[in-house]
Amino acid sequence: MVGMALACFLASTPLTKQLSVAIIDSNPALGSGLCIKKDDPPDPRVSTITPTSISFLQDAGAWKYVEQNRHAYFDKMQVWDYTGMGYAKYGARDVNKEYLGCVAENKVLHSALLSCIKDSDFKKTIYPLKLTSMTLNPSSMSMVDESVASRESSAQGSSAKLQLSDGSSIYAKLVVGADGGKSRVRELGGFKTTGWNYSQNAIICTVEHASENRCAWQRFLPSGPIALLPVGDNFSNIVWTMNPPESDNRKSITEEAFLKDINSALDYGYGLHPSSSLSGNRDILSWFKMNQTSSADEFFEIPPKVVRLASQRMVFPLSLRHANSYASKRVVLIGDAAHTVHPLAGQGVNLGFGDAFSLSKIIAEGIALGTDIGEVNLLKKYEAERKPANITMMAILETFQKAYSIDFGPFNFLRAAAFSGANYISPLKRSIISYASGEQKLPLFL
Repeated sequence: MVGMALACFLASTPLTKQLSVAIIDSNPALGSGLCIKKDDPPDPRVSTITPTSISFLQDAGAWKYVEQNRHAYFDKMQVWDYTGMGYAKYGARDVNKEYLGCVAENKVLHSALLSCIKDSDFKKTIYPLKLTSMTLNPSSMSMVDESVASRESSAQGSSAKLQLSDGSSIYAKLVVGADGGKSRVRELGGFKTTGWNYSQNAIICTVEHASENRCAWQRFLPSGPIALLPVGDNFSNIVWTMNPPESDNRKSITEEAFLKDINSALDYGYGLHPSSSLSGNRDILSWFKMNQTSSADEFFEIPPKVVRLASQRMVFPLSLRHANSYASKRVVLIGDAAHTVHPLAGQGVNLGFGDAFSLSKIIAEGIALGTDIGEVNLLKKYEAERKPANITMMAILETFQKAYSIDFGPFNFLRAAAFSGANYISPLKRSIISYASGEQKLPLFL
């Protein structure tokens, strides 16, 4: 998705739309055109797209294709703790927005981005193959890129040679690794990473309700968070973090038992519902009530009951990885190839879309200045712009992951107080919503 988003951004920008781009992707669905039928079952793999990412995709002409298929905007979110001591509600109206985000199936996003690329007059070639090797200083060159910057030099080192799985080769001024957390480009480019595996898996699936769900829900449980995200019609998506033995068990148990576990995790299981009065914390924080957000007056709600499993259950191991550098001569990393994060806030693909948008602007800047778009000094500008933003988000998510994995009395009380602050302290709440929406301001008192 992130790589195709970059292609869309390049295609929609006057300075870059003359580039010739090769998309190398061995996904069989890419060759079939990613045709989606209205009656197709929901894809259990979904993404929560922030307003900022939606704006990027609208400007590129891709978002209209998403809206032609199943998707769900949501304007409310409720987050609460299994101890029953705290909750927070967030509303789009708190920051004068129409929505907090939109959930779409990954196949819908793939199809929309591919349609956007195909419907443009962009010079693109799709190779349904795998990358087998990459040489950054080939002795001979056969240029694919037809831009002015590409024609300036044909000396050794002015392109990268990519060997594909069918034995063919292509040459490029710039190779963008947008090939996920196990990036082959990152490996072949010699990029080092820092990170670790969590002792957690995420089990994901699509479920059905008796009526449409219009809110995003997230509850922090002892073993990890469970999220219930609307995806359109009467469907919602489950993203449930737990330890590996639990995920293995819940993947194999009967549908009836699994649905019982889900409803328990989202309702009274593990603890009581939070009190809407938060045991007087609201009064303690009353001095912050000036210009109070409308969602602060909303009571705790019970999520809609799940009545049917609408997809297979899939399990993914969770990890945190960050490339020590994003750029070298001729090669740059974006998306999960550069950074993978915990899914608890649904920020992974949005960080990737931010990378793609930033890189497209840097490439345009290079062309405007007559610079070789594969030069490391140009690509380091992209790294300097995106690395601090990505590291900050990764640090915030890691702090949340650690904070909500501790079950200890005094710490539980502090956590409940944090929920209260996030719910009733208006400047903090608005800052949190704005930051989670993709704006760059940190979630602090500003």
